[in-house]
Amino acid sequence: MTIKVGDKLPNATLIKATENGPDAVQADDYFAGRKIALFSVPGAFTPTCSARHLPGFVDKIDELKAKGVDEVACTAVNDAFVMGAWARQAGADGKVTMLADGNGAFVKALGLDSDFGKFGMGTRGQRFSMIVDDGVVKELNVEQPGEFKVSSAEYMLDQL
Repeated sequence: MTIKVGDKLPNATLIKATENGPDAVQADDYFAGRKIALFSVPGAFTPTCSARHLPGFVDKIDELKAKGVDEVACTAVNDAFVMGAWARQAGADGKVTMLADGNGAFVKALGLDSDFGKFGMGTRGQRFSMIVDDGVVKELNVEQPGEFKVSSAEYMLDQL
């Protein structure tokens, strides 16, 4: 079953990419007591993700925070080293928190996993964004395959 607005996020272990290396965090702890703008990409360094999705959140971070967002986080079915390298390359380091979901357990628990096998990528997360307030989904924006419309930072700003 796919998560929906009003649901509490499932608890899963995510690996936060930090300057000191990977740091395991529990979703229950990470999302507790804060408003998080979370977005998911099919993969770090992939075309739309690198050209539009992550840069949009980097560019709009101050506006998101001005509207009450405590933190902006990106997740992908990649390891923390790849997520960290991508953040550095994209100028997102220190702005967007990178949460690696290396085995896809988090997106599977959300019901937002997808088979990208035809691209040689295996099981990945769908492209989506959500506003999470104290662990509860307040807004959920899931893209149709191949699209980039409703999961952007601009779209999220209109929801806040």
